Amino acid sequence: MSVKRIPMRMCIGCRTMKPKGELMRIVKTPENEILLDATGRKNGRGAYVCKNLECLKKIRKQKALSHTFSANVDESVYEQLEKEFLNIGQ
Repeated sequence: MSVKRIPMRMCIGCRTMKPKGELMRIVKTPENEILLDATGRKNGRGAYVCKNLECLKKIRKQKALSHTFSANVDESVYEQLEKEFLNIGQ
């Protein structure tokens, strides 16, 4: 019997490796939209962040999404992500 390997990903906020299921995926779609990907299956370039507001605040301050996606990410995207994070946390 083989042991199932748990995929690990790095949070772009705190830079710690965690199981993929403990992180939230943010994706830049081929249409250059930046969305929260709760399913982890949307098409596009993904970045992972811990499911807490501290890491979200850190990536907002560092403009980590702009760096990760090599694109200028508008402040409204961070506001939208924060709202969605708050909804998930409830």
